[in-house]
Amino acid sequence: MKFITVRDFRIRPGSVWESLEKNNEVVITSNGKPIALLTGVSDINFDETLKAIRRAKAELALSKMRAASLEKGLSKLSDKEIEAEIRSVRKARKS
Repeated sequence: MKFITVRDFRIRPGSVWESLEKNNEVVITSNGKPIALLTGVSDINFDETLKAIRRAKAELALSKMRAASLEKGLSKLSDKEIEAEIRSVRKARKS
């Protein structure tokens, strides 16, 4: 996987596209930290690729929520406590 800085992306976009064609994935970094992932797609696989990326992001978010729940001890809540929490959040959103 190739890593390219935001500056290089801005200054030499042609080399980024070349790297993308060669490696099929390019990570854009800012201050040494990854901020974006470019992945190659085509008309044929665009929808499937987009679906897979969205599914993977959703699974990662769910995994993080589950870990946070376990860490806070929320996995031991009863159904009534869960429903009360949902009502509380919904009420707060309406206000």
